[in-house]
Amino acid sequence: MISGISSPTLFPPVENALTEPNGLLAVGGDLSPQRLLAAYRKGIFPWFNEDDPILWWSPDPRMVLFPAEIKISRSLRKTLKKDHYHIYADRSFTKVMEACAAPREGQAGTWIHPQMIAAYSALHEMGLAHSVETWIDGELVGGLYGVALGKVFFGESMFSRQPDASKIAFVHLVKQLQYWEYCMIDCQVRTSHLASLGAREISRTEFSQKLDALITGIEPSKKWNFVRTRIE
Repeated sequence: MISGISSPTLFPPVENALTEPNGLLAVGGDLSPQRLLAAYRKGIFPWFNEDDPILWWSPDPRMVLFPAEIKISRSLRKTLKKDHYHIYADRSFTKVMEACAAPREGQAGTWIHPQMIAAYSALHEMGLAHSVETWIDGELVGGLYGVALGKVFFGESMFSRQPDASKIAFVHLVKQLQYWEYCMIDCQVRTSHLASLGAREISRTEFSQKLDALITGIEPSKKWNFVRTRIE
């Protein structure tokens, strides 16, 4: 049975999530910064269509990438070395979300609707949600966004308007997070695209244990400024 939400910050235990659909935990509430941060600290995220009630998820297993395990294919490595692009963080956060929300082949709609954009833009203004962007010839051509808490980055979505543009942003994100000593990137659920980059599944129990160890104390609030790293 799916629980409704009454408290501003409390969620049911993640062990209560359904197995079908995988990870559905609770319904209702709002997308206030306080609730979103409480959710992410427990490995819970919102995912719902625009006209539906807010649905909260904690799937098992969980797809994650440990930064040291990133896989860069030979062709992608060649692209990264061309140096024809610029990487920026937090330059155009809302535009990145809007690009991620654009219709894609084989999809009838998007879960990144105006309510979600407003909620994550509020987290961005607090310095807790971030975008990583690939620019070529002054144009935003790819990128991703997510939430950073403790030593964990919770990836939400990515987009690409040119070949490998989102992968370029992702690799630079991973290298920067390594430099900042982040320990884990949450990728939520398995895709072949993420697996090709080195992400793998772990149990929800292990994921929760890692969150407890990696997210502690009060979060700093600041925009990101990347150190440009040459990819060897």
